[in-house]
Formats: sequence, structure tokens, C-alpha cells
Amino acid sequence: MDFKELLAYKKAFELAMEIFDVSKSFPKEETYSLTDQVRRSSRSVCANISEAYRKRRYPKHFISKLTDADGENSETSTWLDFALACEYISREDHSKYSEQGKEIGKLINYMINNPAKFGANDE
Repeated sequence: MDFKELLAYKKAFELAMEIFDVSKSFPKEETYSLTDQVRRSSRSVCANISEAYRKRRYPKHFISKLTDADGENSETSTWLDFALACEYISREDHSKYSEQGKEIGKLINYMINNPAKFGANDE
């Protein structure tokens, strides 16, 4: 299986693209701060999942990269909180993105807790 077939990857990619779209409307003065940060962290979730999957032969590396993905997912949530507080996104969008992030976190944590199901085997 390719990492792009992982449900966690698919959902993280979808959320990253939604964040990209909504962040286009953020004020210009946020370009090098909030806009860049929320885009970077949301994309990093996908990047870390893909890297973890390629390292699945080594369970500790697999889990480590998934832990990084989980951390980036939490960081994205924090930036979305700031976007809401600054009134750059609606409460409805914030709620939707937060729920998506929680689901992604659950999927990542399932992978962390069940590495063998994803081809990570102790040798």
C-alpha cells in the first residue's frame, strides 16, 4: 500500500488544503506569521505521516515520525484558535477544522498504538 492510501494521510491532506483556501483571506500583515505557520504545520502532518510510513520497517522511527505528525496536528489546532480569536475565520469553520483535527489525531494515535498493522515489525 502507498502512504497516500492511509486514511490519516487523506484526511490530513484534505484539512491542509481547506486551511490553505481559508487562509488566503487572512490579512496581508499575517503573511509571514499566522498564515505561514498554520499552512506549514497543517502540511507537516502529511509530510510526517508519509515519512513515518516509509520508515515502518523500523518501529521506533515509525512511531517517532507519527509522534511528530501528532505534534504538528496539535500545533495546527493552536494556530486555528488564534485565527478564530483574531476573527479571521468563522466559529463554524473553526469548529469544523477542529473536529477534523481531532479525527486526524485519533487516526495517528491508532497508528502509533498499532504499528504492526501498518507493517512495522520488530526484528
